[in-house]
Amino acid sequence: MIDLYIAEWPLMGFVFACFAAFFGACVGSFLNVCIWRIPRDESVIAPRSHCPKCERLIPWYLNIPVLSWVALGGKCRWCRTPISIRYLGVELLTALLFVMVYLQYTQQPSLLEMVPLSHEALIPIYWVFLAGLVCGTFVDFDHMIIPDSVTIGGMVVGPIFSVLVPAMHGADVWYLGLKGSLIGGGVGFGLLYLVAVVGEKIFKKEAMGFGDVKLMGAVGAFLGWKAVLFTIVTASAAGSVAGLTLIALKKNELQGRIPFGPYLSLGAAVWLFWGERILGAYLKILSL
Repeated sequence: MIDLYIAEWPLMGFVFACFAAFFGACVGSFLNVCIWRIPRDESVIAPRSHCPKCERLIPWYLNIPVLSWVALGGKCRWCRTPISIRYLGVELLTALLFVMVYLQYTQQPSLLEMVPLSHEALIPIYWVFLAGLVCGTFVDFDHMIIPDSVTIGGMVVGPIFSVLVPAMHGADVWYLGLKGSLIGGGVGFGLLYLVAVVGEKIFKKEAMGFGDVKLMGAVGAFLGWKAVLFTIVTASAAGSVAGLTLIALKKNELQGRIPFGPYLSLGAAVWLFWGERILGAYLKILSL
């Protein structure tokens, strides 16, 4: 098999990066629909996008990701009801994440190293993974739940992708990829389930939402058991900082209602892009 390297063609690389950004923004636009409709048990397919206030259908030329929100000044064209800037933020965030995945798996930190084209099968897989994290994060912020379509869907799809692309778990044969996915999913689900059970017995109330447990099962299925441990540590640290910040700002009414899913998603994303390097640097420090 002849290895091809997209990084040998800088212009083509730039074109593909632009495509990744545009495609990510389009996916982000669809995620906005999912974030609004899934918790309300509405179809994400029909009806078409419409203003929640005046219920006028939005034509395609006013539904272009990023550009339409900017052109309309963040308001409905007909009733002038403000459209939350978060719609724009989700589209930009998803576009950024898609470009970062593209760059991560077509270029190495060293300009002298390049990634084989065969590894680029990971790009659409991690696009799916990150899209799920974005959707779950904002639904959790709004409703304190993480949809089963994200969590259980991730636990089902992760092993399937791992069979098709064993490189997800550093393997080169399908059964080792599947093994890594199942172990990762089991560790993720099992650890958070243990925390939930023990926490409930200690504090006499729910200590961990079951959506968080299932989310870690999905994270492990996609990224493996090391990512699970890294994600839990990172999420705990980030959540602690956020909680202490709220206490310092005397936001007492928010205490006890802080969703943990967004911090788990943050930890998983950090692992996806920089986890191995961070872990390697940490182990190097320990060996000094």
